[in-house]
This record gives sequence, C-alpha cells and structure tokens, in this order.
Amino acid sequence: MSFKETFSAHGENLVKKVKELIEEGNVRKISIADKDGKEIMSFPLTIGVVGVVFAPILAAVGAAAALIGDCSITVEREA
Repeated sequence: MSFKETFSAHGENLVKKVKELIEEGNVRKISIADKDGKEIMSFPLTIGVVGVVFAPILAAVGAAAALIGDCSITVEREA
C-alpha cells in the first residue's frame, strides 16, 4: 500500500528537498509540478539503488529549479 504527500518548494530549495526525500528511503516516486499544476518531471525510485544513480536525476532537478519559481513536489511512499 502506498500514500501520497505534497510539498511546496521554491527554485533553489527544490534540489535540497528532493535530496532529503531520496535519503529517507521509503519513497517510490517523485513528481514535480509547476505552480499551475502542470507536471514538469516525474521519476520512480527503486529501493536499494545507490547515490551515484541519483546524480543525473539531481542534475535534471537543478536545471528545472533554475527555470521555475514556485513548484510542488508530490511524493508516493510505501506504507
């Protein structure tokens, strides 16, 4: 069973928040949407994947953060 949570973030805090969520370990999927609710990116997280694999994801999130202001992060977690 899984459940969803939504957080608000602003550009520069977006990468920091995504890193925190990845480190928590019980996250299955992260979706990022702009202030209008349009999904900008979405990526699944596989349990047991090491940090090196997340570097390209964080680079993409950083690039998106530079282009958007306020956004929301939706997190699907394992119960």
